[in-house]
Amino acid sequence: MAEAAWTLAAEVVQEGLRDDAIPSLVRLGELGQIGALPALIAELARQLDAPAPFELGARVREHAHEREAVGFAPREIVAELLLLRRVLSRFAGSGAERSIDRLVADCVVAYFDRVTADLALRARRDPLTELLNHQAFTDELEVEFERARRYGHGLTLVFFDLDDFKAVNDTYGHPEGDRVLRVVAHLVRERLRRSDVAGRMGGDEFAAVLIESDTEAGGHFLARLSDGIDECVARGELPSGFGMSPGLAHYPTDGDSAATLYKLADVRLYDAKRSKQAR
Repeated sequence: MAEAAWTLAAEVVQEGLRDDAIPSLVRLGELGQIGALPALIAELARQLDAPAPFELGARVREHAHEREAVGFAPREIVAELLLLRRVLSRFAGSGAERSIDRLVADCVVAYFDRVTADLALRARRDPLTELLNHQAFTDELEVEFERARRYGHGLTLVFFDLDDFKAVNDTYGHPEGDRVLRVVAHLVRERLRRSDVAGRMGGDEFAAVLIESDTEAGGHFLARLSDGIDECVARGELPSGFGMSPGLAHYPTDGDSAATLYKLADVRLYDAKRSKQAR
């Protein structure tokens, strides 16, 4: 079966083109239609001799990701797996039909496991910036605060919003405002460690949790972020005069609960904003 993988993949494609069973195949060239099917078929052949569910699941997820990248809908991916089952059963004969049925069923399960995991991840992300959304960030803050308290680590909560962001939308339009938010989110991600957490709290407000941090960490992070903003302004990637107003709170220095840190960082942010406006 492994040696015939390309021939079998071509049969699956022909089955998919027949009666428009998989409409997205029509838009692709021959190599695009074949895609990663030969590799998946070769993996299924190996699984018949030595089952390894993790390796099969990884191969299925890779195949599904490639199909999604060229526009396959979820139902088309499942339809292709079912056509694969038909072609392989015909090739292998009735003696192997039950084993092939089991393997293809495992493929479908692996695909839906991936889809479910992706949906859960997307539900926690702000779709514009791909940072955590407000609820997910708040949940992470609670978790990290409890961990910091349990193990005696420091923790810094950083809030900041963008100065005069409404003027960006009013002057250049909302698409430009969205682009600016994505640039800022990218700058935030670049300046955080892998263990830190960042979120978009709504509108032009952002937040970050700096894990196992001392009282100086928040200031250092904001300085790096401010330098990044200035560099983007100089390159024309952000509007002239663009800036932010921050607020910081540190555990255990400033409070003994996540709610206290949240409130204090918020108050300090608006103090910073009012101070700028008073100048």
